[in-house]
Amino acid sequence: MIVLIWLSVILAALVLYMRQAYSKFSRYGVKHFPVVPLVGNLLNELMRKKHIAETLDDMYHSFPEERFVGRYEFLKGVVIIRDLELVKKIAVKDFEHFLDHRMLVDDSVEPLFGRNLFSLRGQEWKDMRSTLSPAFTSSKMRAMVTFMMEVSDQMIGSLKKQIKESGDDYVDVDTKDLTTRYANDVIASCAFGLKVNSHDDRNNQFYNIGYETATSGFKRILIFFGYTCFPAIMKKFNVKLFSEATTDFFQSIVLNTMDERQKKNIYRPDMIHLLMEAKKGKLTHEEKSEEQTNTGFATVEESEVGKAKINREWSDTDLTAQAILFFVAGFETVSTAMSFLMYELAVHPDIQERLAQEIRDNDAKHGGKFDFNSIQNLTYLDMVISEVLRLWPPAPALDRLCTKDYNLGKANAEADKDYIIRKGEAAVIPMWAFHHNPEFFSDPYKFDPERFSEQNKHKIKPFTYFPFGLGPRNCIGSRFALCEIKVMVYQLFQQMEVSPCKKTKIPAVLRRDTFNLKIQGGEYVRFRVRK
Repeated sequence: MIVLIWLSVILAALVLYMRQAYSKFSRYGVKHFPVVPLVGNLLNELMRKKHIAETLDDMYHSFPEERFVGRYEFLKGVVIIRDLELVKKIAVKDFEHFLDHRMLVDDSVEPLFGRNLFSLRGQEWKDMRSTLSPAFTSSKMRAMVTFMMEVSDQMIGSLKKQIKESGDDYVDVDTKDLTTRYANDVIASCAFGLKVNSHDDRNNQFYNIGYETATSGFKRILIFFGYTCFPAIMKKFNVKLFSEATTDFFQSIVLNTMDERQKKNIYRPDMIHLLMEAKKGKLTHEEKSEEQTNTGFATVEESEVGKAKINREWSDTDLTAQAILFFVAGFETVSTAMSFLMYELAVHPDIQERLAQEIRDNDAKHGGKFDFNSIQNLTYLDMVISEVLRLWPPAPALDRLCTKDYNLGKANAEADKDYIIRKGEAAVIPMWAFHHNPEFFSDPYKFDPERFSEQNKHKIKPFTYFPFGLGPRNCIGSRFALCEIKVMVYQLFQQMEVSPCKKTKIPAVLRRDTFNLKIQGGEYVRFRVRK
């Protein structure tokens, strides 16, 4: 009888607590979807019924009159931003109130992943951003084009070899696998100074560990929500995103490479070198005209936060953490953009032919050579890449953690109270939803590079297109990513053409078991040598 009484008391307390937690938004007139007890609004993700991009898109479009809406992740409320002026305030104007990202890992549990630029917070983030931003200017990217070209040549050579061995004049390839191997080898070369050929040596250690590190499967989804909703519990049980083998592998590569270069006075213009320079405090910003070389419509510019001068020493762990971040970010996001680009060009042969013609014209103009500057002048190439990043943004949303209580105002015209987002609560800006809003982009699910032509790109409303993020906390590597994609596309479509095959999924449907953007059934297209 005593046990039953206690169980009843606990159950009643739990019901009261949930009722209190799940009334947070309704008390202020903030709309939200019906909740499932304990799960909140996460049922679709947990049951793998929808990709998170689709879930946020549903919330965004289901409440067209709202400035922001609510979402419950387990018992924790998160604000989804719809209003453009509010997006501007959170990302730029009142940035100091939304300085940080939500926790992905705890730096005391996983320092090599918790001490990177994405995870750092407050003044430490500002200092690291200022330390690293000179490493990502146009002249630094220019020095890495040769490395990218070498990797691209390896990829094309592998494709030609597969075609020759197939006995046909074509080969059907999963472009996600192809582009992850390309991205892997570019990062190996440009960041770690390693020569890797993952197309021929398909099971090399660098690729296998990289693939495991960068892929966000269902287990990682649960860990992410665990840290965002129950950080103390996750820390207590020492829950980690990555294995000890992965951590040891990257730490060994970075520290051993730095040590060898210092002892032998080796110079190679890659990220390891730039990190060594950063540690010595020798990285400085270039002249404005040089730094702002036009690298594409999607490029984001560095804010004053990243240009501040600092005097701070970083540990080996801190620098290793940045090298690992370069790998994870470059491996997944760039490969996603490139795989979807190949998919769209395969199903839109007219766009592919126009792009190929621009490449042929540039090739003839420069005698078969190209460099960093010449590929920036290919306007249609930039239009195609800009549209891929609109239609298939590798990161479907931006998150910002409130660092000081902030008044969001009223959620809608009928609300009678302002909503105060408290310190420690999160705001999410659903990039996918903005990019697919017909109010901002007509026929938004159509692949149409003309949106970014000289005649049309000025029509794009500010804060509706942000594939590399917004404000001071935007993606530091936008120039690197765009350069890497352009080099690959230039060399590939100079020599190859793509078309649909039996395995090509038309229309594309997103996989629901991962945070990564992937097509259900794979991103297969057919490659032929261009005649």
